[in-house]
Amino acid sequence: MWVLRKVASSAAPLASAARRLRATPAPAAGSGYAGAGAALGGRTRRYSDTRPLSEIQLQHLEGSNSGIATILMNRPHARNSLGKVFVKQLEEIIEDLQKDKNVRVVLFKSQIKGVFCAGADLKERAEMTNTEVGHFVHKLRSLMSNIASLPMPTIAAIDGFALGGGLELALACDLRVAASSAKMGLIEVTRGLLPGAGGSQRLPRVVGINKAKELIFTGRQVDGKQAMSIGLVNDTVTQNDLGDAAYQKALDLAKEILPQGPVAVKMAKQAMNRGIEVDVTSGMAIEEMCYAQVIPTKDRLEGMAAFKEKRLPHFTGK
Repeated sequence: MWVLRKVASSAAPLASAARRLRATPAPAAGSGYAGAGAALGGRTRRYSDTRPLSEIQLQHLEGSNSGIATILMNRPHARNSLGKVFVKQLEEIIEDLQKDKNVRVVLFKSQIKGVFCAGADLKERAEMTNTEVGHFVHKLRSLMSNIASLPMPTIAAIDGFALGGGLELALACDLRVAASSAKMGLIEVTRGLLPGAGGSQRLPRVVGINKAKELIFTGRQVDGKQAMSIGLVNDTVTQNDLGDAAYQKALDLAKEILPQGPVAVKMAKQAMNRGIEVDVTSGMAIEEMCYAQVIPTKDRLEGMAAFKEKRLPHFTGK
């Protein structure tokens, strides 16, 4: 197996065309990285800065699951906290996914048992000046917005702690599945802060303004069952021995989405995301514009033909 490793110049911007791709052999079996790829089966691309082991990897599933991509978060020494390298590598993956027409569903999964994402890297943050903190939090906010604007559905598989920025990452996804034992919360007020990467805006839109205020004002953590009861997650499952029950459930959900018309799903996401921000009349206009994008597609004709011929449709995204 070969792995494409992206080598980014530290002096160049992320979007620079100067970034190079070079092929390197996959690490030997038994390494943490190789184990991550072997556990899921498929092609894995790792996004690297100057460190030998990537903190973010992109797994393209294959076979009947082709079209599903899993973002693997693997920063064990810091519980997947949002450090500079972690954030940079995640930015690179999201940038690539924005343009990848072969990916129909994206899942977020932690490789650290019992943890989804612990939020801010407070050790790094303590070494920043006030100006640097402001710039870095702005970068986090932009990253979460870019995740939310991915054209395909995104699912967060919360198999452990998702606190502060970790929950903000999950909130930037379209759907969330959590293990019943997982703990979630926007706990920033317990550190003298407030949610700064979109949490103060996305949580009210998910659970309602009153419940969001209660959770943010108290910094309270909720488990998977409680999160399900308030609408914070779409589903909750009992954790398994491997610690990936939420991921397995999220994968089942992705498999349900996978065979649907990709253009239709993309336009439906856009219609809902844009429509929820405006009044109903304006939302109807947005729906009309999105619907117009689907009418001339081959997928629409394939859907009608499949119905007429009493067979399953084969959508190509065209």
